[in-house]
Amino acid sequence: MNEHELPIRGENTGTVAGLKTRKRIGAGLYVACLVAAGGVGGGVAAGATAMWNTAAPASGTVQTTQYTPVIVNNPDSVSTVTAAAQKASPSVVTISASSGTSGGTGSGIILDASGHILTNTHVVTLDGQAANAAIEVRTSGGSVYPGTIVGTDPLSDLAIVQITAPGLVAAALGDSGKVNVGDTAIAIGAPLGLSGTVTDGIVSAANRTIEAASSATSALQNGASSAAQDTISINVIQTDAAINPGNSGGPLVNANGEIIGVNVAIASAGSTSSSSAQAGNIGVGFSIPINDAKRVAQEIIATGTATHGQLGVSVRDKASGASSEFAAGAEASSVTPGSAADKAGLKAGDVITRLGGRTVTDASELTAATREHAAGATVKVTFVRDGQEQSTDVTLGAATAG
Repeated sequence: MNEHELPIRGENTGTVAGLKTRKRIGAGLYVACLVAAGGVGGGVAAGATAMWNTAAPASGTVQTTQYTPVIVNNPDSVSTVTAAAQKASPSVVTISASSGTSGGTGSGIILDASGHILTNTHVVTLDGQAANAAIEVRTSGGSVYPGTIVGTDPLSDLAIVQITAPGLVAAALGDSGKVNVGDTAIAIGAPLGLSGTVTDGIVSAANRTIEAASSATSALQNGASSAAQDTISINVIQTDAAINPGNSGGPLVNANGEIIGVNVAIASAGSTSSSSAQAGNIGVGFSIPINDAKRVAQEIIATGTATHGQLGVSVRDKASGASSEFAAGAEASSVTPGSAADKAGLKAGDVITRLGGRTVTDASELTAATREHAAGATVKVTFVRDGQEQSTDVTLGAATAG
């Protein structure tokens, strides 16, 4: 087994599991939640480089974002990227969040004419530091409207904000299940506060699992307002399209101008505890697949919250060899009595290799795969017991952010 290095919560029991000593995306790379810019500070939280600036400007002045629409000066010479950006940009907004002397900006995606906007939880909670931040939204046309937080979902780092405004253009949503490595990927948003910024690249990897600092606030759980220190595991699309702080919550777009992902995180070359540290694009960015985001968004709009599946096991990586750095599944170290896993007949020692059609090579991938599903969903789980591969259907319980 690979021993764990940094303590985090187990997959769904509250018991201790941990981050692996090996780095999922290469030595020296730390997954970092993207945050809104307007000045980008940083620090270390739960093993990731936090980048939200929570300090008041030294001069006492208010830092503002630059407004620039996506401009086409020569319509007779339009590239695929230009056409896709023109199609998607009317549905992209810049979001400002503030609480006391803290604040910053991120991006968002208009879902409907009723003004529901999809973004990240860390955008509207100031990276988990505020439960009731004041929200303003600037549309692609330059108009500014007050926003209301409809609901947040820390387990997926997704949130819904709503504005009341005329003429809103709903985004065209693509099918992230059909994304291929090598496909054109276009990011639109307000990196470093520069609205209307378009960058392009390709889909570098699909079905990647990352670990990132949670943006749950204890205010959302027990009335306090300090940041929680948990981490979350989420499945993402990886891209080399330039993504920087402020792109958070904005779209990753395909060549047809359809949204295929919600930009959520970047990899940073190294980490530091210095408050002046900055992290930026190094060609490894991550987006939440729109198919997953759509389910969460629909639940938040309908009920104010979203649900996620819970298996009911504490797991650890199963090494492929006695001293191997490569994992070959998630081994159940214990099964919670009465849990979904227990009811399905899973036992301690079982090595889970697949859940709901997604391959599982380690503990984080199992957590991410489980939480992609709504509570109450029935999924097929494939596992190895005593050297024999078996499968069973599991009706998932409900995970919590605490």
